[in-house]
Amino acid sequence: MPVETNNNKNKMKPPRVRQFGGSLLVLLTLLLVLNLVVPSFSGPKLPRIAYSDFIVQVQAGKVNKAIVGQDRIQYSIKTQTPEGKEVEQVYQTTPVAIDLDLPRILRDNKVEFAAPPPDQNGWIGTLLSWVLPPLIFVGIWGFFLNRQGGGPAALTVGKSKARIYSEGSTGVKFSDVAGIEEAKAELEEVVDFLKNADKYTRLGAKIPKGALLVGPPGTGKTLLAKAIAGEAGVPFFSISGSEFIELFVGVGAARVRDLFEQAKQQSPCIVFIDELDALGKSRAGSGGFYGGNDEREQTLNQLLTEMDGFDANTGVIIIAATNRPEVLDAALRRPGRFDRQVVVDRPDKIGREAILKVHARNVKLDTDVDLAVIGTRTPGFAGADLANLVNEAALMAARNNRDAVKMADFNEAIERLVAGLEKRSRVLNETEKKTVAYHEVGHAIIGALMPGAGKVEKISIVPRGVGALGYTIQMPEEDRFLMIEDEIRGRIATLLGGRSAEETVFGKVSTGASDDIQKATELAERYVTLYGMSDQLGPVAFEKMQQQFIEGYPNSRRQISPVVAEQIDREVKMIVDNAHHIALSILKENRELLENTAQELLEREVLEGNDLRSKLETAKAPYDMTEWLRSGKLDEDKPLMQTLMN
Repeated sequence: MPVETNNNKNKMKPPRVRQFGGSLLVLLTLLLVLNLVVPSFSGPKLPRIAYSDFIVQVQAGKVNKAIVGQDRIQYSIKTQTPEGKEVEQVYQTTPVAIDLDLPRILRDNKVEFAAPPPDQNGWIGTLLSWVLPPLIFVGIWGFFLNRQGGGPAALTVGKSKARIYSEGSTGVKFSDVAGIEEAKAELEEVVDFLKNADKYTRLGAKIPKGALLVGPPGTGKTLLAKAIAGEAGVPFFSISGSEFIELFVGVGAARVRDLFEQAKQQSPCIVFIDELDALGKSRAGSGGFYGGNDEREQTLNQLLTEMDGFDANTGVIIIAATNRPEVLDAALRRPGRFDRQVVVDRPDKIGREAILKVHARNVKLDTDVDLAVIGTRTPGFAGADLANLVNEAALMAARNNRDAVKMADFNEAIERLVAGLEKRSRVLNETEKKTVAYHEVGHAIIGALMPGAGKVEKISIVPRGVGALGYTIQMPEEDRFLMIEDEIRGRIATLLGGRSAEETVFGKVSTGASDDIQKATELAERYVTLYGMSDQLGPVAFEKMQQQFIEGYPNSRRQISPVVAEQIDREVKMIVDNAHHIALSILKENRELLENTAQELLEREVLEGNDLRSKLETAKAPYDMTEWLRSGKLDEDKPLMQTLMN
């Protein structure tokens, strides 16, 4: 049957959670007041007499009768009023200790005495003595649980923690999402189904039960899910995969059941599970054995069962997001559960410009700001990075008391995000400053001659970030999705340009090239083991790609023989050595340019723009390096190579 979207239903509010611990503490306090305080006010008010005076009155024969208790003695005395009437007055006293002679004294003086009758409210005290201690413990435990968790109390621990947005009131539309047009087009079908379900059901079509959004962090997966609910105008349940997992076994499965029960009651609706990998990791452990966290596995099993437990056209759409799709359980990705996988990748140049326009709507921009140029200068930036870039530029403009954000603010924001905060307080001595200047100019000269490296935009010897004493910025002229092998060799040579400049000028090297050497070695190793570009080893992959969207994680090496490992090491060293030699040859050929540019950099600290580009345009190669860039090998018969070897 077609699913109708009720846009007139009342706004949903999250169910009010009863604070069990606080209520129990109030109840216990009330019981204590009733048991202890109230009897003290409701009982008779008797005059209190000292125990010694009581004994004197007994021996004087004034006491008529007495009720003797362990901690209180109540007695009466008959007296005559002035009118001659006999009146009985009641007093009380407290014994100072257990007086064993008291019964004898009372009998000798013919005082009628007895023990007090059983207390009518004694059963309350007995009951409270058994019940109060465990109740107090549970109340305190519930109180601290509420304070720490800030959510459901002890008795509602199995309830879903999903945040509910009624009728798509997420505040996000498709117009707020830019740079991922292909993903938006893929998910517009989900919105159309939620609005016009009969168009699909009359033809027997079934809308996918679930859509899995995969992509790097910060690309807008959560934002896209909210936009779907905002466009469709249906309830939106949002929860993270980690919120299902608790200390107690079985709680996660109970929360899954409760979430789907709520979703079915509010259908048509969207259930969004963020960071699905926290919940849906593969149940196959290392070596193919099953095991691991029982709570996580039970929660995953319950999720699999629930996704199979409702019909595709009930109106409940499951959308999940992850940046680690390779670790998800195979049963979770099969058709019938998450039928569709939508890649939300980093935007291209046009997408970055569109994202910048969205985030700059409420920012006052100067006339010199060109968002297209900024989009070109920010390759690899995700949507979250671009949003942060716009905010940083606005903060810098406000810090400088400007009326509008200028292009210079954006350029400074890019440098701040890429290289770190400028640290002019870090003062370098003359030797360090000179070494850094030649090092950065070496990078710039070689980078200007290498193919596919982009234009050198800026050289600076002002320290930034944690360990950067200087930096060279190269901006690509276009988005690149492939790297040719000669471009990889050229990039390795550029990375080694700083060390080569130090060798050329000072005849010795510093520790400042350690990061460059690390990156050059890693790139050369991927050249051989991952890209299969080695002539000796051929198109064989010796590494396994494990992380698809998260950078910085090393890939695992396949099992190889010691002979192959030795060949890999030899190939890597040869690539790095050849790149080192070509960097030295370029700098020796351009020694005058290296000296002049470094001296000017020492005076000005920063070189950029047309002034820098005009200098670098005069750089020239020592000879035709086409053959080296093609093969990666230097011809030892060439005179230049003989000079280098000498």
